[in-house]
Amino acid sequence: MAAARPIYVGRNHFCGQRWWNGDPCGLFCAFLTYCLLGYAQFCILTVMMMSYSDYPIHQTVNFVLFEILWGLALTAHVKTMLTDPGTVPKGTLTEHVINLEQKRGEVFLRCTKCSSVRPERAHHCSVCDRCIRRMDHHCPWVNNCVGEGNQKYFILFTLYISLVSFQTLYWTIWQFVLCIQDNWQSCSLFSPPSTTIIVIFLLFESILFAIFTIVMFGTQISSICSDQTGIESLKNERGRSVDGWKNLQVVFGGPLSHNWFNPLAAPFVSDKAFEFSV
Repeated sequence: MAAARPIYVGRNHFCGQRWWNGDPCGLFCAFLTYCLLGYAQFCILTVMMMSYSDYPIHQTVNFVLFEILWGLALTAHVKTMLTDPGTVPKGTLTEHVINLEQKRGEVFLRCTKCSSVRPERAHHCSVCDRCIRRMDHHCPWVNNCVGEGNQKYFILFTLYISLVSFQTLYWTIWQFVLCIQDNWQSCSLFSPPSTTIIVIFLLFESILFAIFTIVMFGTQISSICSDQTGIESLKNERGRSVDGWKNLQVVFGGPLSHNWFNPLAAPFVSDKAFEFSV
């Protein structure tokens, strides 16, 4: 018995999106993430770029680099949030399957919450209300589970956020020193007290996100190389593969290329992942 690739309905369907999580906490966290990204953009345009005429090369290079990393981070976040993380079809635990299980003398992994036959390494997420293949964890900041279908996008999101945070951290310190040396003349659209508050908050945001995302990025790469998801690590379950490089190729979709770092390039997911056959 083979089931076609499922179409998701209910709380996982919104405005034509194939996958959408309606969790209020996740939506708030995602909105907050966009607000923080928007704040960084606001600071760049109203504070950093005000010194363009005095340092055109330095400001141009930093502005272009910031916009590229910022755009890649935003794209990776949207892809992580709106991509099916690897859901298992519901309702496959039918009477026919149960009878076949008894006839063969086998025991299928099952999820009573989804009423489905659960593939190996899949786990049920109470927030998404689905079983997720190779589920690593549920992340409220992307309002989605991180699993087989979207782990690449999540890793790229953490990578680009960490890079843009470190770059913004450098640029913010540089701008702050410049404002002090120039006695706060022509270094911002705002008054010195307002500029100070804006820069300090941006500095705090950059440090916080740089540390958090670089740790998360390293954790994800380590878990892939050891072939052990976050849930499996908590349960002290060993990984299946010791070939870390091959594991990375599986997640990122083939041999090392520029597509590894492209959040618009989808990783390869076999159609067999959407089927259940007995």
